[in-house]
Amino acid sequence: MIYKSTPDLPDLPDLPDMVRAVKGVLVECDPSIKAIILDIDSKSHDFIVENLDESHLIIKDNKVAELKRMLEDRLNEHTKVDSLEEEEEEEDD
Repeated sequence: MIYKSTPDLPDLPDLPDMVRAVKGVLVECDPSIKAIILDIDSKSHDFIVENLDESHLIIKDNKVAELKRMLEDRLNEHTKVDSLEEEEEEEDD
């Protein structure tokens, strides 16, 4: 459709591109977990809809399962490193 301005219609302000609604899930987590989620999202900006406060995020509904998997992988990496360091300390004693 093409709209033409006429004297009868008021001028519309310049509007940004169309607004899109995105279905999201409210996530509450510790700040340390939130920091990991922010780091994961920083690579693709494909997970977080809104960063609300220090312990709340809105995550895209269709990305929750993928984000959980990535978060679990990241946490498992840190757990493995911690357990290896503990084993090395025990061997030194």
